[in-house]
Amino acid sequence: MAKTDDTSAESQTIELVENPRGSWTARDEATGVASQGETREEALENLDEAVALYRGEIGHEPTDEELRELGVDPEVARSQDGELPDVLE
Repeated sequence: MAKTDDTSAESQTIELVENPRGSWTARDEATGVASQGETREEALENLDEAVALYRGEIGHEPTDEELRELGVDPEVARSQDGELPDVLE
């Protein structure tokens, strides 16, 4: 399935798969980003948001206050030097 964004001349190739339990997975082939939804439309909407986040078109780096609200010490979080926490390695 090919989807063309009205705001650009680029085409985007998306793989859309119905999962065994009826939910849907959408994957952008160019970026490798994937997302899911209960419906095809929801999976595609979630994918659009995930690709925009991946490309840096939306979102922002969390503020110290946002990190504290999540129970994360901003000093520790910013001193990681790009290394993954043990649980993610």
